[in-house]
Amino acid sequence: MSAAHQIKPASALSAQYINGVYIPSTLLIVGVALTKKEWLPYAAAVAILLGAWRVYSSRSRKVLNPDVYQEFPLKEKTVLSHNVAIYRFGLPRPNDILGLPIGQHMSVAATIEGQPKEVVRSYTPISSDENPGYVDLLIKAYPTGNISKHVSNLKIGQTLKIKGPKGAMVYTPGMVRHFGMIAGGTGLTPMLQIIRAIIRGRPRNGGSDKTQVDLIFANVNFDDILLKSDLDALAKEDEGFRVHYVLNNPPEKWDGHVGFCTPEIIKAHLPAPAKDIKLLMCGPPPMISAMKKATDSLGYEKPRPVSKLQDQVFCF
Repeated sequence: MSAAHQIKPASALSAQYINGVYIPSTLLIVGVALTKKEWLPYAAAVAILLGAWRVYSSRSRKVLNPDVYQEFPLKEKTVLSHNVAIYRFGLPRPNDILGLPIGQHMSVAATIEGQPKEVVRSYTPISSDENPGYVDLLIKAYPTGNISKHVSNLKIGQTLKIKGPKGAMVYTPGMVRHFGMIAGGTGLTPMLQIIRAIIRGRPRNGGSDKTQVDLIFANVNFDDILLKSDLDALAKEDEGFRVHYVLNNPPEKWDGHVGFCTPEIIKAHLPAPAKDIKLLMCGPPPMISAMKKATDSLGYEKPRPVSKLQDQVFCF
């Protein structure tokens, strides 16, 4: 796992150790010294054992298993629109992390009435290992979407089956000079995961990541733009990240692009073909098919049917 998204161990002088180890141990030893000095060795041994257990139990633990589905309970649901919500699923312990490398995704499975076998779909969380204790999924419920409807109908406390990590993309700081991204709808999620990791790794935040990022985010209507305020805030915060919106049906006074994402829009905003750039694409299949043709016409390397990490044009 790269330094850009590791959970740093708690400092030896952090509040959790002061309140959970040092103060209780000191009180135990001082109390025994004042009452039964001959018991001091035993008190010291107990303090050491309790301290060791506290340190061990507070460590972050990766919970994802690539071979076995685990069930995680729904803790919160934040409704963003009539068919979009952020679903927060709890991990077993408060300090647990998924252990999901940046750029990878996970499988979600459910038994759906009327389906002959278990239905499986892939999702990329919008949270990361920087957020211990839970995982957030941004999901749009489609009328014909088996898993999305299943998740949207979950009640607090009900569980979702998850396993992973999976996927060919694993982001590491400095892997390219410039990312060009094209996303449609909930195809934003893997892009957002990588964008946030890059910004967390900037020199001003203690890292060394200077990767430039341009995101073209295409949607039908203005209300379909997911997490627009978050994206705009990231673009305002970080001069190395820019977002370009495209709408089929824009509102009045819209200053973004109108219509479909065209080769002209790609050429205007994304890095030109080069050995040290990469295009990332995620969205509905018809859109991705059109984007493959568009990027091919602009001189980018032809995408494979199944993308590999080394590809110049990578489709999630």
